[in-house]
Amino acid sequence: MRRILIIEDDKSIAELEQDYLEIEGFEVVIASDGETGLEAVSRQHFNLILLDLMLPNISGFELCKKIRINSNIPILMVTAKDEDIDKVRGLGLGADDYIVKPFSPSELVARVKAHLARYERLIKTNDTTEDIHKSGLRINIASRQVFIHEKEVPFTTREFDLLTFLAKHPNQVFSKEHLFERIWGIESMGDTATVIVHVKKIRKKIEKDTANPQFIQTVWGSGYRFKG
Repeated sequence: MRRILIIEDDKSIAELEQDYLEIEGFEVVIASDGETGLEAVSRQHFNLILLDLMLPNISGFELCKKIRINSNIPILMVTAKDEDIDKVRGLGLGADDYIVKPFSPSELVARVKAHLARYERLIKTNDTTEDIHKSGLRINIASRQVFIHEKEVPFTTREFDLLTFLAKHPNQVFSKEHLFERIWGIESMGDTATVIVHVKKIRKKIEKDTANPQFIQTVWGSGYRFKG
């Protein structure tokens, strides 16, 4: 049985989410604050996390960042804020998607199922299991790990997927729209700003000089390419 962690300080909302997810056959654990949620992640295995943005003591943004240090499972950020900057910031810190309150239970369940299905497909199927090597960068496809000069660098699910897709198609230019559709899928909410944020995050992790990137290059007016 797949297990969902709900990190939500509003008891009524958390219990509503729990009820609908349990009806669909999920096992659900609720944490009412960030510290409890972080402890649960460190002690138990979860298949997906529903993370509220506004939490006491520690924000959903900060918690997402902490979880991403050791885990790449899908994180669906739940927020009452509708500002684009918050959405982009949340995705930039490692959230896979967001859903804005108020939302219908059916929408929540559908989004959870879509992200679980996509994540499981990515884990089980790959175009190749061979490592990708390029100038000190090594991508281990089978274990989903990235190394710079044999030092592992932590990557979120989306960051890994984006880097791997580009690296598997060296010297090909892909538009931001194409990359968003390919990596996030049509079931995700968001726009091409999400791609820009993720490319920036990846460059900080693998590039010696982000102003003159060696690996992921910008083709102005067209998109991005991985230099082969």
